[in-house]
Amino acid sequence: MAHFDLLIIGGGSGNSILSPDFDDWNVALVERGPLGGTCLNVGCIPSKMLILPADRVVESSEAASIGVEISGVKADWPAIRDRVFGRIDPIVEDGTRYRQSQPNVTYYAGDARFTGDRRVTIDLNSGGSEEVSADRVVLAAGARPFIPAIPGLMSTPFHTSDTIMRIDRVPDRLAILGGGFIAAELGHVFAAMGSKVTVIQRGERMLRPEDDEISQRFTDVFANRVDLRLNSHPTRVRHSDGVFTIEVENSDGDADVVVADEFLITTGRQPNGGQLNVGATGVELDSDGYVVTDAELRTSASNVWALGDIRNPLQLKHLANLEARVVSHNLAHPEDLIAIDERVVPHGIFSHPQIGSAGLRERELIASGREYLVGRCEYGGVAYGWALEDTTGFAKILIDAKTKEILGIHVIGPQATTLMQQVVQAMTFGIPADRLVHEQIWCHPALPELIENAILDAL
Repeated sequence: MAHFDLLIIGGGSGNSILSPDFDDWNVALVERGPLGGTCLNVGCIPSKMLILPADRVVESSEAASIGVEISGVKADWPAIRDRVFGRIDPIVEDGTRYRQSQPNVTYYAGDARFTGDRRVTIDLNSGGSEEVSADRVVLAAGARPFIPAIPGLMSTPFHTSDTIMRIDRVPDRLAILGGGFIAAELGHVFAAMGSKVTVIQRGERMLRPEDDEISQRFTDVFANRVDLRLNSHPTRVRHSDGVFTIEVENSDGDADVVVADEFLITTGRQPNGGQLNVGATGVELDSDGYVVTDAELRTSASNVWALGDIRNPLQLKHLANLEARVVSHNLAHPEDLIAIDERVVPHGIFSHPQIGSAGLRERELIASGREYLVGRCEYGGVAYGWALEDTTGFAKILIDAKTKEILGIHVIGPQATTLMQQVVQAMTFGIPADRLVHEQIWCHPALPELIENAILDAL
């Protein structure tokens, strides 16, 4: 049985742990899929590269509002797809070759499962298995799509976000189950590419984890582009002659049928800790299956650390990258541990309209009883938003009534993820709202005036 100084399970953000501090360590890296993990291969990177051309298509249809007629717009799906994966796949291949060439790194392409204390069996993709052990272990094995138990579904060729971005042609009719960010982003992509998109969502709104006003505004706007079946769930799925027949029931008990050429399941992602059998090495999982860690990202087992989607329900790449830096430092400097700072974690949803958000939502402040101020500004209320002819986007800011601490920022509209970042910076470094709005000069007529006016509205 091979023994290592460090065993890393997961080649996404876990792959970035290996700084020069580890050049003299004997390291094993296990990855069952392509190196780079979810973000590079099936998540953030390819989806955003697909969203960019989708944005251009939608913008061309909106151009008439500013006096520009654009005709003959055609989206070449194979060219768009090949641009994406023609860049990503060589990066994965080069990265894999690099890791395999390192004299101190043993790369295992396969599926790991714990059989004891810091001991795993790896079922190799090439066949056979190997058993290895290590002094230290990092769990970075991410998450996988959650597939609901719907009668008939498992006997059909349904898609998840792991597969649909590589399809050969845009379906004429696409059904999407779920109303979260994956449904919002990929629904935007395929609607722009020409699919008739039907979204089947159990709840009364899309993007329910967002602030309620943001969620409702997105739902209202998105319904203009897709067929939204809210308060509905599928009761049976069939597939015959290349066509999906999805029986749907709404909250009133009424039944309907959705017919589609492809069916995309976007009902969330579940962490892979259970698949790894981490209990065999003494690692605790919470009630949702996430690995439990302390602020230094140590698990309940000695010399076992965790990072990324396997431990964090937010499942954000930028957070996983920060976690990797913390784990890397703490492994190399056990006498000088650092903790992760997760006080302010921004996130973005790159649909149309775009959403950027950080901090508390208004419903959380209402539930807490905390006194707060709320400010809003519509895009059309500032000069650049007026020039855009935007009638749907707005910014919303939440501020402590006494201290003027910024508690939350929520933006829906063009460049929302960029606009919120200035507020994220203020929240992180403790700049109160009154100082942020009054002690800097805001560029006119630039779009950040949206944030300025939202703060002024609150104050």
